[in-house]
Amino acid sequence: MRIDVVTIFPEYLEPLNVSLVGKARARGQLDVRLHELREHTTDVHRTVDDSPYGGGPGMVMKPEPWAAALDQVVASAGPGDGAVPTLVVPTPSGRLFTQELAQELAGRPWLAFAPARYEGIDRRVIEEAAERMPVVEVSIGDYVLAGGEVAVLVIVEAVARLLPGVLGNAESHRDDSFAPGRMADLLEGPVYTKPADWRGRGVPEVLVSGNHGKIARWRRDQAFARTLANRPDLVERWDRDGMDKHDLAALGALGVWWDEEAGRFLHTPVDVEQ
Repeated sequence: MRIDVVTIFPEYLEPLNVSLVGKARARGQLDVRLHELREHTTDVHRTVDDSPYGGGPGMVMKPEPWAAALDQVVASAGPGDGAVPTLVVPTPSGRLFTQELAQELAGRPWLAFAPARYEGIDRRVIEEAAERMPVVEVSIGDYVLAGGEVAVLVIVEAVARLLPGVLGNAESHRDDSFAPGRMADLLEGPVYTKPADWRGRGVPEVLVSGNHGKIARWRRDQAFARTLANRPDLVERWDRDGMDKHDLAALGALGVWWDEEAGRFLHTPVDVEQ
């Protein structure tokens, strides 16, 4: 996969050289290219922003440098990149970034990112880009950041780990929280490793029992409990058809039941042990 990032702070993207993403780049699985937006300015001050039409606080990123930068990225298409990139625009007003969207983006051969600063990019840049390439406006959560570069880091890492061969164990991401499958809206339960006793705290006995059926059951029950405790909003999205009788019994103990009339799971607040 090829990834291009246009930014006024290329140094902010240094983490793309380390850990999982850095190794994928070194192996040639990821081709990451950074572009300095100010190189596409034409004035001596290398200006990338101006005051907003209509008044209001803050500044808006000018269309000319962004258009020139994106023109250069598109013109650099190589064999295997695809005709044009999918442009990803981090913005609080975008589509919520989920594991499903990460999977969708992981299927694209070429992504270009346009992280904004200040009050955002002149809207005409996005409108023109949408006539030339797929555009996905993405929000990584209901909060506002100083700039979009940190969102680029989040999205690239989430996407990169889904690419074939990037993870050492191809099965690693299949049990992730929010991974597509039997229960996509279920958080992972707690995990443990050696030593068996640490500062007087032991490991749940079932995990050292060697009984893989009981271990799987325990992990699923813990996932139910953690999801109910930390993300109760997900409960109503659970699929009744994906449940067996053991699941329903575990949920009942947590105060969760299937409401036939409503067609979804409902719950009452209860004390949930982690």
